[in-house]
Amino acid sequence: MVKNPSFYTVIIGTELLNGRRKDGHFEFVNRELRKRGWEQKANFVIKDDPSFMSEVYELIKRDPNSVMFSFGGIGATPDDYTREVAAKVFTGGKMETNEKALSLILEQFKESAYPHRVKMANLPVGAGLLKNVVNRVPGFFIDERFFFTPGFPEMAHPMVIEALDRFYPKNRKKYFCNFVADTSENYLIDIMKELPKDIEFSSLPKIEGDKKTAEIYIADYDKERVEKWCRFFKEEMKKRNLKILKEIE
Repeated sequence: MVKNPSFYTVIIGTELLNGRRKDGHFEFVNRELRKRGWEQKANFVIKDDPSFMSEVYELIKRDPNSVMFSFGGIGATPDDYTREVAAKVFTGGKMETNEKALSLILEQFKESAYPHRVKMANLPVGAGLLKNVVNRVPGFFIDERFFFTPGFPEMAHPMVIEALDRFYPKNRKKYFCNFVADTSENYLIDIMKELPKDIEFSSLPKIEGDKKTAEIYIADYDKERVEKWCRFFKEEMKKRNLKILKEIE
């Protein structure tokens, strides 16, 4: 487990990029993370290209706080590359027949498990398993932080919930200050520059006809720190005769 995780999603599917199917994972993961006080750092939607998959996995691996959910490519067809790529990136290429996974596949499919379905039990060495509530062919995880699921939402989403409930059930409470400034972002930039670089901050501009506003969001796990910098921002606005249009709870 990672103490202060940065969550990534990798959605593998050429069919998403060429428009044959629509993604069913991004919003689901966002929703489940928010329930627990987490949020995503990045989302990748990529082709079924093993070399590019390796590059994306390597990028995520370089983040010491990364936790990844990868969707797709763990089946038995020739274009299912995820198991091999995951082994290459995370376990030095070492794979093994996971006896528990093999047992589940054989129980589900009997003699029709051969010769192809049994290959889905060939996993990166030391992988843990995620329960498949549809057909029992498990997903898997490495080091309690890199999770690999099927592309089918009905199989994958229960696995994501299982992983989060088991390893990342709840974050610390995050405090925030959120309000709409009755002005253009341009007049707030000098104030923004005074905020600490390590405090969470965003500004969302909005234009309706001739009216320009900016939604300001300041957040941190330290309540007093949020209150301090929120107060600073508002006081600096007041000095410039800039008004707050509304507070957002």
